[in-house]
Amino acid sequence: MSHLLFQDGQFFRDDKLLVGANNRGLRYGDGAFETMKVNAGQVQLGDWHMERLFAALKLLQFDCPSYFSPSYLLDMVKQLVHRNGHSKLARVRLMVHRGNGGLYDPENHYPHHIIQSWNLPETNHQWNENGLVVGIHKGARKAPDVLANHKTNNYLAYILGALEAKKEKWNDAIILNTEDRICDATIANIFLVENGRIITPSLEEGPVAGIMRRFLVTRLSEQRIDIAEEPVSVERIMAADEVFLSNSIYGMKWVNMIAGVKYKAEKTRAIYEDIIRPLFMSR
Repeated sequence: MSHLLFQDGQFFRDDKLLVGANNRGLRYGDGAFETMKVNAGQVQLGDWHMERLFAALKLLQFDCPSYFSPSYLLDMVKQLVHRNGHSKLARVRLMVHRGNGGLYDPENHYPHHIIQSWNLPETNHQWNENGLVVGIHKGARKAPDVLANHKTNNYLAYILGALEAKKEKWNDAIILNTEDRICDATIANIFLVENGRIITPSLEEGPVAGIMRRFLVTRLSEQRIDIAEEPVSVERIMAADEVFLSNSIYGMKWVNMIAGVKYKAEKTRAIYEDIIRPLFMSR
């Protein structure tokens, strides 16, 4: 079934060809994106998504016109999901990319943008009783550089991890950084429970600065729960008591097994019930 998408100020059918062979986004992955959740017509944690996106656009040296603002983009998201009948519960992808040109001669630095939406099932708001099976991708490594915390259109390490996960029938794959420490997973940030403490790889280790990661770190800190951002080795996560993943779409999910090692879900389930479920139900 065809739906609408929004591109550079206009709504189109989502099967329309939007870019050509000279597009820098296609040629070089020159751009950034956000994956957001719409819940009861509202973009969940939308201000934080826009803060991260505009930080990436500044880093990538886009020239944003005055109208191209967080409020403009969030309003277009709401209009699109309304037109597509996705306002109740939806996943939205907003991509910003540069236009035509070679590596050294872009025609301009205008933030071309495409917004798409898809319905989400109600099961998206449910606890995952069986837990995830996760593997460790040991092929591509992610450099903890100036780009690492942003969601840029260059996603090759994650693509290779996702391909391995599909081949091995894992639910997700852990991505390592160039120091062979835990970075994040292909579509989520990663947390572990260690002797009652909650640990997540620090941003200096190279994970995406996830919005749900930020939300969890903020809420856990406000509740005076011991949460730390630290380097995490493979050996450390394998010895953890519990492991869970977080992203903007499903909130958080318990990991049942990594590379044959099984984990409990006691503290993870408590965090889900106390922090994530209220967020999902606030509609």
